[in-house]
Amino acid sequence: MNERVVRIATRASELALWQAEYLGKLLGHPYELVKVRTRADVDLSLPLKDFSGQGVFVKEVQQAVLDGAADLAVHSAKDLPTQQVDSLVLAAILKRSDPRDALVGTSFRLLPKAARVGTSAPRRQAMLHRIRPDIEFVEIRGNIQTRLDKGRMLDAVVVAKAALDRLGLSDRIAYVFEPDELCPQVGQGALAVECRVNDIELVGWLAEKCHRDTFSAVVAERSLLAQLGSGCSIPVGAHATRVDGKLHLYGIVASLSGETAIDAMGIGDDPVDLGMQVGNRLLEQGALGLIG
Repeated sequence: MNERVVRIATRASELALWQAEYLGKLLGHPYELVKVRTRADVDLSLPLKDFSGQGVFVKEVQQAVLDGAADLAVHSAKDLPTQQVDSLVLAAILKRSDPRDALVGTSFRLLPKAARVGTSAPRRQAMLHRIRPDIEFVEIRGNIQTRLDKGRMLDAVVVAKAALDRLGLSDRIAYVFEPDELCPQVGQGALAVECRVNDIELVGWLAEKCHRDTFSAVVAERSLLAQLGSGCSIPVGAHATRVDGKLHLYGIVASLSGETAIDAMGIGDDPVDLGMQVGNRLLEQGALGLIG
């Protein structure tokens, strides 16, 4: 009997293809890529916050699996909605790369007054406005290289460090933000893999590749986000790490202007419970007034 060829659904950007190839090689089984274009990839004229709902980079990729055109879908975990799609299971989260954000162009400490910085992410805009209210943000979207090219006309561009590392562009980094300066997006730096819930063989293969500490950390962050009932268009950051066997979770919610922010932290064993606890602490401090 011929060995099964696993069909991996992925976006067609250079970074997404790198991620899909990485997963395919990690699986250790024959594979082929099924390239999918999402609405957010096609319509670059609108900022991300103008797209309704979550999942603008994943819905079409998930649909390829649901329709049987692919066997599994690989996503940047930060793009994956907290609401699980019926008939799909989050079968694995791979070992996390650096979750921090980075500047390409000018170092943060050297940015001039009223610097022009490129990013479409409300989280990045709001949280950087907290420490540098003078910054002027310029909406830029597209794949990594497109954003870097557009950034040549600006003082700097904010990009996920993991994306630059994966594409061999680490030498372009001028500054890396620590989580207490710019808290990462939920799931940033991790890869999430979904397959059909009834594909027992593939569920088993993926379970063997799942990185347990990363899975726990990302589940805690996603649980916090679910408790807030918000998505990637809202300035919410979360960062979970394991220290001495315990999960430590920090979360922050900011107003769109960055003038007001609320944060909370917690330590626990169960990632879902921990996320709910920290999320509730944010809500008790008035987070709904910032994200509503």
